[in-house]
Amino acid sequence: MPKRPDGLIRAFGMSGLQIVTDLEEVQNDHGVDLGLKPSDTKDRKVSEYEQFEVSLRKEAARMSEFYEVFYCLENSIRRLVQDTMIEAEGADWWHSSRVHEEKVRRPAQQRHKKEVDSGITPRSFDLIDYTTFGELSQLITDNWDVFDPIFSSKTAVSNITNQLNLLRGPIAHCNPTDELEQDRLNLAVRSWFKLMS
Repeated sequence: MPKRPDGLIRAFGMSGLQIVTDLEEVQNDHGVDLGLKPSDTKDRKVSEYEQFEVSLRKEAARMSEFYEVFYCLENSIRRLVQDTMIEAEGADWWHSSRVHEEKVRRPAQQRHKKEVDSGITPRSFDLIDYTTFGELSQLITDNWDVFDPIFSSKTAVSNITNQLNLLRGPIAHCNPTDELEQDRLNLAVRSWFKLMS
């Protein structure tokens, strides 16, 4: 059997690579999945919404990364606050004098009641899950004697949570952010974790 020249094998490999590259370009340009790579999004119901224009779906996919950052950050802060307050005040800490009635407890109760009265499944029966980013910051700064061992500066906690809250707005309200704001978000998140002693 005659040997195949290396040039033919190399040409075959390069042709295959070029075809895959062209197909990836078609996928990207038209927002379709040709099954070239394993996808994490197969179980996502948003893939069923092909009536939305490709550019909007691409923008949403890009912005979802920043939503994930805030989801993780906000919920990790809730857990930190809850665990720290339980350690300081016990399981019934939410009803103690450490939680400001007008600024934190009542607004959270109203959000919970609104969900219950609307007939939708409440997100939680734990009222800290109804606190906003600003209210979590209020809980930390109002109870600085408890959080002082965790954070290096009360003023820095307030400043960084204010900045994070501003950056959170466009993401939470489904508006795109530009690259500069994305860099600011990454820096603010890193600053938050650096605050922890």
